[in-house]
Amino acid sequence: MTGAYIQPIAPVGGSLAWSALVAVLPLLTMLVLLAGFRLRSHSAAGIAVVVALAVAVAVYGMPFGSALSAGAEGAVFGLFPIMWTVVGAVWVYRLTVESGHFDVLTRAFGRISPDPRILTIVIAFLFGALLEAVAGFGTPIVVATVVLIGAGLPPVRAAAASLLANSVVTPLGVMGTPILTMSRVSEIPIDEIGPVVARQVCLLAVFVPLVLVAVVGGWRGVRETWIVAFPVGLAFAAAQFVCASYLTVGLSNIAGAAAGLAVLLVVTRLRPSPGPDRETGHDREAAAPRIHDSRRRVAEAFAPYVLIVVVFLVSRSGPVASLLSNASLSFTWPGVDVRTAEGAVPAAETFTLDLLTAPGTLVFFAALLSMPVLKVAAGDAMRCLVAAVMQLRWSFATVTAVLALAYVMNLSGQTATIGGFLAGAGVAFALLSPVLGWLGVVVTGSNTASNAMFGSLQVAAAEQSGLDPTVLVAGNMAGGTTGTPIALQNLALVSSVKGLSGKDGLLLRRIWPLSIAGVVVLALLVWLQSTSVLSWMLP
Repeated sequence: MTGAYIQPIAPVGGSLAWSALVAVLPLLTMLVLLAGFRLRSHSAAGIAVVVALAVAVAVYGMPFGSALSAGAEGAVFGLFPIMWTVVGAVWVYRLTVESGHFDVLTRAFGRISPDPRILTIVIAFLFGALLEAVAGFGTPIVVATVVLIGAGLPPVRAAAASLLANSVVTPLGVMGTPILTMSRVSEIPIDEIGPVVARQVCLLAVFVPLVLVAVVGGWRGVRETWIVAFPVGLAFAAAQFVCASYLTVGLSNIAGAAAGLAVLLVVTRLRPSPGPDRETGHDREAAAPRIHDSRRRVAEAFAPYVLIVVVFLVSRSGPVASLLSNASLSFTWPGVDVRTAEGAVPAAETFTLDLLTAPGTLVFFAALLSMPVLKVAAGDAMRCLVAAVMQLRWSFATVTAVLALAYVMNLSGQTATIGGFLAGAGVAFALLSPVLGWLGVVVTGSNTASNAMFGSLQVAAAEQSGLDPTVLVAGNMAGGTTGTPIALQNLALVSSVKGLSGKDGLLLRRIWPLSIAGVVVLALLVWLQSTSVLSWMLP
């Protein structure tokens, strides 16, 4: 390559519309293969990468070597820090399972209330948020469903509650992995995205416990338990908001779960027990846990999550943060020499390795500290680590392929073309922003993948429409929350639970109205935040 590759905006006959139609082919390919042909995510993403490479070289004139190098950079970023963080988080989860402390956690939560409606808030919402912080990728949905069925809830209601509860915790889950991905592809700092996401998602979080109570107990359940459900939702949302806005995004769900649980414990002690629960058909006495765990055993079960919080907070302190940052490396990715149409150098050309400050490294350190507390031997811990990697093998393939797709489209100019075309909608594009996030999560099952697909597109459209890019990338993430309950992957996962085989269609019919209502509300919210009406909400 003798000179830098200049990204063309309208390579097809000088027409922005025709160019956008060609540029969107990789995304359409992936969506059609996922939704229409039911291919697995990694296969659909892999084929989409091939299409993106073909468009980049044949239509945009990008040198083949540069296009391959761009895809390789995206794939490597998918491995580190994205999957590095996910592996560490799932390892912590597996250590608690290996030591038997995961069962202690479920029993501890189950003892809080014999009321199945309150128990649903505890297990699906609060415990699910804790699991989303360190596992994600569908794990909280399956685990919460199994626990609720074991507690006596009908399978379909248990699954519906778990799917809905998982929605508002996904953008800030897995130690902030989705927002880390969005920051990379959008080139907007995490500290700027987090507070805006919080100002969108946390408004929904307030009402999630009330929705869960309605799902498992009907309107009678809402009348009897709103005095518990609403304060829990408010406390969860407040803690999630404060953590995402002023502390560290990766701990937002842990903070929300802790605050929600504290409020729930206080309110349930002050509130008289409700009458018989005819809605759920639940035998409260039969479902009450009979195994007694000592206080020490319960403290050990919570220790890994406490250690994660401590490690993250210590790593952010001045002297420690300065010391850890010395291990960071930045370099120009080889083979990528690109300029935008305006002559600027894309930030994606520079690759940064935050070896010690990466969320995955911090989670790994917390896991090592947890081993003696959980009394897990080194050999067993290594076996858990290998099992975590094997469990996530298809996630590795999916995430690396989707990030490769995003980088090829971004660096070749395809994303800028699509953004330029969508910018024709003007300020009305703000209404479409959450819908794109919703669509991405519905077909991929992952807020992280949706961000990788549409993050830079949101920025390109925002800049050319005169909108705030941070509001729109946050809108993409927030919109994704409402797609989580009806995501094809999540429905398939939960239908594998005993008693739910073949019930994915029934679950979809029950949940989709709530999903559509949620994305409509968020579309209006994001649009109003992009105007003077609600711009005061933004930091």
